Amino acid sequence: QVRLVESGGGLVQVGDSLRLTCTASEDTFRQYVVGWFRQAPGKEREFVGLISRSDGSRSGGTRYYGDSVKGRFTISRGSAEKTVTLQMDGLKPDDTAVYYCAAKRVPDRTIVPMKREAYNYWGQGTQVTVSS
Repeated sequence: QVRLVESGGGLVQVGDSLRLTCTASEDTFRQYVVGWFRQAPGKEREFVGLISRSDGSRSGGTRYYGDSVKGRFTISRGSAEKTVTLQMDGLKPDDTAVYYCAAKRVPDRTIVPMKREAYNYWGQGTQVTVSS
């Protein structure tokens, strides 16, 4: 059973950048699809993006993003492949939320779920606050 820990959250200003890291307890993390979700107070947990099971490429896998973050956020795998990062640029007040990473072990890289119900492992979350 993989354990996930998010880090890197904090308080930033509008337009700033922030990098979140999801660190897994297993060396087999490359066999998981990893998603990022966020939840603002009073709102549903929202899909931010995901990276597929590793395909051995330099990019670390195929990536998908939610419409609200497309072009501003980038997901990648660390070189040691026990980490997945979420690089957030051009932050806006609407990006304020608790950010969670989630993972699901999958047999191939074509399985790329965007619904939170598909993921069976979750981190504890990290707070991101964007101040105007």
